[in-house]
Amino acid sequence: MISDEMRQAIKEWLNAGDSLADVQRKLKEKFDLVMTYMDVRLLVIEIGAEVQDKPEPAPAKKPLPPKSAPHANAEGMDDVADASDTLGVHDDPDAAADDALNGTVSVAVDRVVLPGAMVSGSVVFSDGVKARWMIDRMGRFGLEPDVEGYQPSEMDLQEFQMELRSELARMGYA
Repeated sequence: MISDEMRQAIKEWLNAGDSLADVQRKLKEKFDLVMTYMDVRLLVIEIGAEVQDKPEPAPAKKPLPPKSAPHANAEGMDDVADASDTLGVHDDPDAAADDALNGTVSVAVDRVVLPGAMVSGSVVFSDGVKARWMIDRMGRFGLEPDVEGYQPSEMDLQEFQMELRSELARMGYA
């Protein structure tokens, strides 16, 4: 199923700093080979290649928000931060917009959850279209794009799923 040419191409892509999602996309584009993310990960292990770690960017110094007294929301939970505050892949909206221009999906998780939601946040797709997402207390997922009728590409949806899972796991939701 995997030719020597494909193995060599995968190693070159990874050495150039491509992510597993990039390899998955390139296998489909260049070799018309559709694989799940997990299959790509297992293939990389099998051929002895390694994903290059991307250096962590230095955190931008931001002024601390003024302290406010906690208040109870409709669900009886104490909120400290403003509802527009998010904690996620990008704390800096400019970085999220830059990533969107570079063809990546950027996911952020709200510090203050939308009413009726268990967890919520925002996403910027690779074409720059923004959307709000939420998972309600019954586990149902919702996505509301800023552009009416917008449908993200299949690749964007896959990358969104991976980024969201990673971010939620980092926050202890896994």
